[in-house]
Amino acid sequence: MNSDTMKQESLSHQTTESQPKSQEPGPMQLEGLVAATFTPMTADGKIDCEPIGAMVDSLVASGVAGLYVNGSTGEGVSLTGRERQQTAEAFIKAVAGRIPVIVQVGHNSVQEARELAEHAQAAGADAISATPPTYFKPASIGLLLDSLREIMRGAPGLPFYYYHIPRITGVDFDLHALLTQASQDLPELRGVKYTSQAIYEFQACRAHFAGQFDLLYGCDEMLLSGLSAGASGAVGSTYNFAPGLYRRIIDAYRQGETEAARELQLLSVEMVQAFVRYPALPAQKAIMEMVDLPVGPPRLPWRDLTMQEKKALEADLKKLGFFEWR
Repeated sequence: MNSDTMKQESLSHQTTESQPKSQEPGPMQLEGLVAATFTPMTADGKIDCEPIGAMVDSLVASGVAGLYVNGSTGEGVSLTGRERQQTAEAFIKAVAGRIPVIVQVGHNSVQEARELAEHAQAAGADAISATPPTYFKPASIGLLLDSLREIMRGAPGLPFYYYHIPRITGVDFDLHALLTQASQDLPELRGVKYTSQAIYEFQACRAHFAGQFDLLYGCDEMLLSGLSAGASGAVGSTYNFAPGLYRRIIDAYRQGETEAARELQLLSVEMVQAFVRYPALPAQKAIMEMVDLPVGPPRLPWRDLTMQEKKALEADLKKLGFFEWR
């Protein structure tokens, strides 16, 4: 498929520019690819905001619909509060309003998360998102919603997306039950970043709540499954270095080219299989360097790939044709 025919995905706000962000947030619908951004770091593990401008320009040019900052890919939980603020500010400044920026503010301290939310709104974020507390985990859906409500009070003018990633957080309430209760107890919730392979659960939630909540799919190697289950927006790390592939998957699916979509999705699966043989996040940071968008090493407790590992990974990607079709 000719790349000229690809549609640039966009995010539509059903609010007007004249409506200040301090008012009640309006409905929000993300469509297309949202890149979960990497946080650039120096060799000694310090935040390095200098590469962010080039990263953002490349992503905007590739047609992504938005950015998701300080999430898992951005090592948000490994950053200090001030570093998270600096990173959010740098991405928002670099974007300069061209595409929306969602800032992930989750923290084990609900109060700290609320303060990060307040900062994100003041810095000009378009939306916020949060993981639940993960050390002292909410014992019920009600307590989880109470925690999210408190975080949202820090940014009352911004749409809020709950970050559902149970494999990492250990908080695994049935999402259909959660949204059922949220529709009554927390109607201000705008959506969910759903990072789980339980596609049946995602499909059920889309079927019953698509008109109320914006449900974003978060497993890159299963994007086609997410589309089939009703996803219109997706958040992922590999959209940073292979956005063209995923836009072709979306186009093929929408045009009814089922076999082509499956073949393209297989390329994603094989790409992911190539880098998950190594520590996954450091391997993806290494790939960013291979595509001339270096973001430095990861922060402890991750380790950087050895030079031998980087060369082996690059060789595996070349065998897949990654540098031609990404």
